[in-house]
Amino acid sequence: MQESNDPQVGNVLASSATGTTFLILIQLTSRIFTFGSNQLILRTLSPMVLGIAAQLELYQVTILYFSRESIRMAIQRQPITAEPSTSKTGKSPPDIQSTASQSVVNVSYLSPFLGIPSTILLTMLYQYFAPKQAVEVPFFGISVIITGIAALLELSVEPFFAIVQQRMWYEKRAAVEMSAAFIKSLATCSAFFYASQIAQQAGILPFAIGHLSYSVTLVGGYCLSLLPRASERRFSFLPAVIKQHKDGNKYILGLFSWRLTSLAASVYLQSLVKHLLTQGDSMMLAAMSSLEDQGIYSLASNYGGLVARIIFQPLEESSRNLFSTLLSPNESGNRNKAQISFAKGHLTDLLRAYQLLSTLIFPLGPIMVPQVLRILGGRQWTSPQVGDLLSLYCYYIPFLAFNGITEAFVSSAANPAEIRRQTLWMAAFSASYALAAYAFLEVWSMGGYGLVLANIVNMVVRTLWSYTFIRSYLRRHGNRLSVAEVSIQPASYILGILATVIMVTQRLSGPDQDLIPAVAFSCFYTFSM
Repeated sequence: MQESNDPQVGNVLASSATGTTFLILIQLTSRIFTFGSNQLILRTLSPMVLGIAAQLELYQVTILYFSRESIRMAIQRQPITAEPSTSKTGKSPPDIQSTASQSVVNVSYLSPFLGIPSTILLTMLYQYFAPKQAVEVPFFGISVIITGIAALLELSVEPFFAIVQQRMWYEKRAAVEMSAAFIKSLATCSAFFYASQIAQQAGILPFAIGHLSYSVTLVGGYCLSLLPRASERRFSFLPAVIKQHKDGNKYILGLFSWRLTSLAASVYLQSLVKHLLTQGDSMMLAAMSSLEDQGIYSLASNYGGLVARIIFQPLEESSRNLFSTLLSPNESGNRNKAQISFAKGHLTDLLRAYQLLSTLIFPLGPIMVPQVLRILGGRQWTSPQVGDLLSLYCYYIPFLAFNGITEAFVSSAANPAEIRRQTLWMAAFSASYALAAYAFLEVWSMGGYGLVLANIVNMVVRTLWSYTFIRSYLRRHGNRLSVAEVSIQPASYILGILATVIMVTQRLSGPDQDLIPAVAFSCFYTFSM
């Protein structure tokens, strides 16, 4: 990406690079803690209990997603550095900064407001439709209630999170979230060990205690880290009326920015559809598979998705913040062409880097991940079914990464009307995903393997749509994006294909059940042509 003489853009790029480093550190540290705690309890944990724990996590994730995702996406459209009334130093005046910060704090309180009815409704639905085996597990009901309370506590820190993201205080977020991840792992392991000491079946209660410990630590950590700064920055972490509208926005009841609130409303419906696409595999497993199968799939997705969570997810999140800043319109509604060019450069750099990394993941991932599981998981997790599912999941990771970064650009660039059109396309994506899942699960009876293949189909169609939108958006703003700009050298493709063919051939020379990675390999080249 070319360098910029604009100090504002330079500051944003520097903050984004620092933020990416801290976000990767957060994911790496939290995964190390989670990995360590899992290893301590995995050898004594049955697939059925792990399957119920996966359902419990899906229940909490659904509450959080429906309550805060649309609010967070809207808040990202009001970065301080994008305010129109900036000084020659590239920084916004204090009154504009305080107004922008108070605006996002006020809007962020909509998340717990949405979270209360969502938690009550989802708790009732989950307890009513939960499988009989899950209900009979000790402490099931109290575990669900504890996890719901943990979700509400986590939503209560949204005002702090909004300020951290707006001002790019990633080091503070890293300190708080890494501490929370450590406390969660410690609480989960301690609960399991205490239950074993008193010869008590704990069921999924230790996982619920872990979720609650994480939320409590988040609340305490953000309070200690950020509350003293509110008076210094001339804004409040409580809802406050914005009396002077020097940022040019309209406010509902003097509290909620009309622009951010209307954008959040436009995104909310899309978030419902997107959640079905994102968590569709877990929902289908919960509805159509045994708890043992759910536990095996949960293990495969957790182990197989480590690269996606540690590297790709932080890059996606920091890039979304960067795109939102660079692509935000000014007071007259126009966008800076130089900033759009920088956003395009950042996107193309990441897409090329992802392709290079994919040439390593495809040949090496399906071979290495099952071997690591055999060493770490114990005998009860050592089976061809688990190993093959892990191998197949490795082929899914690059598709997940490409979709994540392209949708990050779309969510930052699209206006409310375009977001509504995207929602309609999301409905079409849901139909294609459901059709693929039905074919793989019901027609060909492929179980968890079929879900991974259906997810690949889902990622492909969504990425193609996002790429089409990005090309159209750049063309409308005097820029263009060609396939050659986002592609790596042909020699890299050839080497990656040869290495993958060699590894697949090696696996095909083994038992018959090792044919699954070959199916995924064929799907990859079919979808990428």
